[in-house]
Amino acid sequence: MERVRLGRSGLELTQLGLGTAPLGGLFTAVSDVDAEATIARAWSLGVRYFDTAPLYGFGLAEQRLGRFLRTQPRESYVVSTKVGRLLRAAGPASVEDDHYKGVPDLRPQFDFSYDGVMRSVDESLARLGLDRIDILLVHDPDDHFDGAVNGAFRALQRLREDGSVKAIGAGMNQSEMLARFAERVPVDCFLLAGRYTLLDQGALAELFPICRAQNIGIILGGIYNSGILADAYGAAKFNYEDADAALVARARELDDLCKQHGTALKAAAIQFCLAHPAVTVALQGARTADEAAENIAMAGMLVPPSFWRELRARNLVDPQAPLPGDLP
Repeated sequence: MERVRLGRSGLELTQLGLGTAPLGGLFTAVSDVDAEATIARAWSLGVRYFDTAPLYGFGLAEQRLGRFLRTQPRESYVVSTKVGRLLRAAGPASVEDDHYKGVPDLRPQFDFSYDGVMRSVDESLARLGLDRIDILLVHDPDDHFDGAVNGAFRALQRLREDGSVKAIGAGMNQSEMLARFAERVPVDCFLLAGRYTLLDQGALAELFPICRAQNIGIILGGIYNSGILADAYGAAKFNYEDADAALVARARELDDLCKQHGTALKAAAIQFCLAHPAVTVALQGARTADEAAENIAMAGMLVPPSFWRELRARNLVDPQAPLPGDLP
């Protein structure tokens, strides 16, 4: 699998990565056996970049990922995790409690302080069972911009300076605050979830030009928008919630167009994302080995030029969004 350089960090990642939120029980509980088989299949197909977070399964995803990675040579893969939430035995319930199934009796609590981030890193290392983390991302600081700049990023810069990590950044479901971080903090990369897809090109106008100018790598998550672009006729989710009727109609229009051109919606979705020069890596989530294999196959499936031409002609994506092959 092709490796690509992540911004100014010097790290080289496989262009496809495995996102582990589903392996933490996002929407549906996953067994240890299925989680291990999923990671193993992705590995066997060439994936060497893995993203996780304390939030994913309230520690389960980190534990499951680490259990597999500990059996592989440490220099052969890249792993990222996140800071900004500490897992504690008690605390107020949140909407995140409903998103994850079959998880430990813990509660994620926001903490973007310097000391909180340092504790988070130590706890993630313990769950992963690894000696280091390659990429650290500040996770969902939507209501904590100042705290992230003055606390979390100060801690991450220290860890990068002393060689504990190789790249730092932020992971969010919005592009506007990432653009603000790019102006305030010397980051290496951003993980942008769900804001550059066939359904949502919100990052196109502001964030991507900034990142290209500053050589900040973009890791895309949520390329199927929480499921609606994986199965437009199923129980469609968008941004972790039930999709509204207008989004479902657009996704089905895209799906029907793919079928007319003899291709698959998932293939078009991932190839669209990777066509933008600001994008370094696309993460794909999976909860079974077969899903992992199918996702990887979709990146290489033929999507004919006629599909992209009709997509453009019907104004189904932003006219400024580059398409595979740089088609007009």
